[in-house]
Amino acid sequence: MSRTPAYSGATGRSWLERGGVFVVANIRGGGEYGPSWHTAALQENRHRAYEDFAAVARDLSARGVARAEKLGCAGGSNGGLLVGNMLTHYPELFGAISCGVPLLDMRRYTKLSAGASWIAEYGDPDVPEQWEFIKTFSPYHLLRSGVKYPATFIWTATSDDRVGPVQARKMAARMEAMDIPVWFHEALEGGHSGAGNNEQAARLHTASHEFLWRALNEKL
Repeated sequence: MSRTPAYSGATGRSWLERGGVFVVANIRGGGEYGPSWHTAALQENRHRAYEDFAAVARDLSARGVARAEKLGCAGGSNGGLLVGNMLTHYPELFGAISCGVPLLDMRRYTKLSAGASWIAEYGDPDVPEQWEFIKTFSPYHLLRSGVKYPATFIWTATSDDRVGPVQARKMAARMEAMDIPVWFHEALEGGHSGAGNNEQAARLHTASHEFLWRALNEKL
């Protein structure tokens, strides 16, 4: 989903009017600058997308927009995998993370829901030489004891038939078992969007922004 500069009324009301700053990072792997921008971060080059996102975070800190403890990030679906990698690879850059309907266990993603259709994007974990690079961006496998992780909100939907809720459930359960700060929400309906109507969408959008706001300003 290519994201170009635009105003969001929901973000305006729930974030900007409270004094927050909102940034869209057009990282490699997206389609904002044509097909080559997308293909630059496929399979073994996937880390380029995460390196780009981390570079934006560092730049925001360097320019005084937000120091790390006041900087949150949010993503859903493939964006959930993105922020899952921010959690595991760059925990020092963020104060809070909102991770929605995410891919997180890249060892089994091809066996779950629509996962097999994304092999061209990420690679096939059942091919040993491909698992060697896939495992380096599989957040479920990269959690480590003794690391200070930012507060994390993981949300999903029971009815999600695209990614499926099991990925979020497993990650939250493992984080909880490791005493890593995690909050978990599972909507019963709404599919991959986690919302079946405008009221549910507003509630979920607000929950994500409210979590980030409180984590960054009140230290949950």
